[in-house]
Amino acid sequence: MNKLLLAALVSGALSLPAFAADYTILAPAAPGGGWDQTARTMQEAFNAEGISGNVQVTNVPGAGGTIGLAQFANQEAGNPNALIVGGYVMVGAILTNASPVTLADVTPIARLTGEAVAIVVPAASDIQTLDDLVAKLKENTGAVSWAGGSAGGVDHITAGLIAKTIGVDPTQVNYIAYSGGGEALAAILGNQVTVGISGISEFASQIATGDLRLLAVSSDERVPGVDGPTLKEAGVDLAVQNWRMVAAAPGITPEQKAAITADVKALATSATWKTALETKGWVDTYLDGEAFDAQLAADIAATETILKDIGLVQ
Repeated sequence: MNKLLLAALVSGALSLPAFAADYTILAPAAPGGGWDQTARTMQEAFNAEGISGNVQVTNVPGAGGTIGLAQFANQEAGNPNALIVGGYVMVGAILTNASPVTLADVTPIARLTGEAVAIVVPAASDIQTLDDLVAKLKENTGAVSWAGGSAGGVDHITAGLIAKTIGVDPTQVNYIAYSGGGEALAAILGNQVTVGISGISEFASQIATGDLRLLAVSSDERVPGVDGPTLKEAGVDLAVQNWRMVAAAPGITPEQKAAITADVKALATSATWKTALETKGWVDTYLDGEAFDAQLAADIAATETILKDIGLVQ
């Protein structure tokens, strides 16, 4: 009887969900922006789904994520409990800042999400449509000031590509980089700049209240729930998608990488995460393993080419 009871207890224990690592997720940006939102949404989903029992988020802002990346690579080597959020913006920042620490110095795990970039103007602006903006850029490119995120990031790249696509000199784009979405939003709403450019989620509430006018989104297709044309529909033959990823520390074992990847995949396929994607307007672009490694290498090469075209990298 005792043996049967012991066997039952062992069996029951084995059937309980085993918590994985107590992860710490580094968001290499100030609170409120896309990376911070991603890290905190991961924290919520890890906890809600029982994937990890205790998840902490820390913020280390600066230089398009490269300060946080350097700190992470140097301080967390070999730590299987440490994760960092990054993405397209970081790829550009590494190149424009000539960062000595790159994504080769961490262990990329998976691409998580995609998000269209939105082009907006204050409600009182005389720019009513994307055609109006294009006309101003053709008349005097430098007179149009753009507020967006880090220099060399997806916002900056999209502004440069819009200029290139309509036939004006992308090196003349008057781009003003802000370290956080809140600062850029204040500049746009305060009429300190001509136009704003950032992820849709960062402008959504101001678009909804009518404080900002949405001129276009950068995705291939219209974004569900967003009343605005794509760049292509508005006459600019261009599509750009921001993406966000998660990486682990350098120096972990293949077994540790596999375990982290399994946890992240469980997160990315969970009901909690899918609900968050819908709420925030993020697109599920999950990709891991060798396929993600190949895509990341291709994106880094393509970004370097674009940044040379717009004059940010020699």
